[in-house]
Amino acid sequence: MKNEVARLPRLAVLIDADNTSPQIAGGLFEEIAKFGEASVRRIYGDFSSSHLKSWAEILQKHAIDPYQQFAYTKGKNASDIALVIDAMDLLHSGRFDGFCLVSSDSDFTRLASRLREQGAEVYGFGAQKTPESFRQACRRFIYTENLIPESTSSDADSAEKPKSLKPPNAAIPFLNKAISQVESEDGWAPLGPVGQQISKLFSDFDVRTYGFGKLSSLVRKTGAFEIDEKNGPMRIRARPRASRK
Repeated sequence: MKNEVARLPRLAVLIDADNTSPQIAGGLFEEIAKFGEASVRRIYGDFSSSHLKSWAEILQKHAIDPYQQFAYTKGKNASDIALVIDAMDLLHSGRFDGFCLVSSDSDFTRLASRLREQGAEVYGFGAQKTPESFRQACRRFIYTENLIPESTSSDADSAEKPKSLKPPNAAIPFLNKAISQVESEDGWAPLGPVGQQISKLFSDFDVRTYGFGKLSSLVRKTGAFEIDEKNGPMRIRARPRASRK
């Protein structure tokens, strides 16, 4: 029917409790809501362990279903195996458009690749220490440090940017690469297409990693680009090195 409301993409959220902090729970589902509906919310781990007590206390609040995996043998991660099996079962059910894999463990690299091979979107969530192989295997990868609410920081730290954030000039190579692929003959590139291209090239690029909420603010702060806002949407191009501040 023409008047039928478009359905949001159905997403299966699979969380590796052993490699994920419960502090990100609220921010995690807010971020996932940007991509679609978290239809399935599962978390895997040994919840009989004191190590996961903090997760056990908030599962109900976020409607997360715990999948208990007892650690019978030290060094063997039954949780990872259970997560992978469930992911494949959910994939072959045909009910989901994408998967959110929440872990900093490179063991899930092949799973992410396999899911994408079958046409599913894969969104990864993990700490900045997450190996590049897993980050690049995902359609988008979001650093969990960017999902921790500011209120969890102490008053002394609240006025400062999190240590995990990178300096703005670290984003210059990524911006230059994106500009080179969408620029016109005179070197100017609309900011919108630059943002779209940089997301395609670098799955883990996020302006929040550099301490900003908007790409335009990050571009200004670098001082490495000329900016034109006189004739419509913002355009940028690389500034000659000699004229950079």
